[in-house]
Amino acid sequence: MKGKIVLITGATDGIGKQTAIELAKLGAEIIIHGRHSYKGKQVQEEVRAASDNENISYEPADLSSLSQVKKLAAVINEKYGLLDVLINNAGVFMRGQTYSEDGIEMTFAVNHLAHFALSLQLLPSLMMAKQGRIITVSSIAHTNGPRIDFTDLQEINSYIDYSAYALSKLANVLFSNELAERLRGTHITSNSLHPGVISTKLLQAGFGISGSPVEEGCKTSIYLASESSLAEASGKYFSGSAEADSSPFSYDPGTRRNLWSLSEELCEIYLSDFM
Repeated sequence: MKGKIVLITGATDGIGKQTAIELAKLGAEIIIHGRHSYKGKQVQEEVRAASDNENISYEPADLSSLSQVKKLAAVINEKYGLLDVLINNAGVFMRGQTYSEDGIEMTFAVNHLAHFALSLQLLPSLMMAKQGRIITVSSIAHTNGPRIDFTDLQEINSYIDYSAYALSKLANVLFSNELAERLRGTHITSNSLHPGVISTKLLQAGFGISGSPVEEGCKTSIYLASESSLAEASGKYFSGSAEADSSPFSYDPGTRRNLWSLSEELCEIYLSDFM
């Protein structure tokens, strides 16, 4: 990973922070993303110290805001010019039904739409890399989600916190798979993963349980970012640093396309603008 530039969303805590540390140890230049500058600067120094790597920067953005996602992408494209790996790691579990400033249910806004919008807008920088990789952190919870109801995608009339989370994680896999299909013929790959049941603030807030340490939770993301044999692997789902089967529903091409079209409309961002 020496010389590679990696952006990790939600990297000021939990799995994202540990992923940043481990990839920095491998020699990568790391761009840490987080919401709060004071915490981001602190983590920036922690990652530098833990990895003995000075090439660590921090870029702030609130992913619940599509305008801030757009600004983040613009900064990355202009400031760095090239991006080897994008790890869509940030995620939330909302106990109550709340909405973003764009009027979108918060779980869906942060877990799916923000990463959809960010990935598309960063394609120019990923195309500058010898082999760009987009890695989206989903969850085994996606297998427990309901079939997507496109008439009530944000569960306005039937909100259940776990259902909203599971749906957003299913959207991660559907998006990753569809992106891989649409990027076929380029040198950019798109894959998704389940990190394991890991002790994070999200796990505690959402499920009230503890799991494996973050050192375990970052392994599959690191594998997908660094493994040379995966240079052409795309449209795959991984767990335990190995290819695995995602839910049968995640392979449905019609659902993938419908979600893609709706996501473009909600974000007012279109793949054709960046290809």
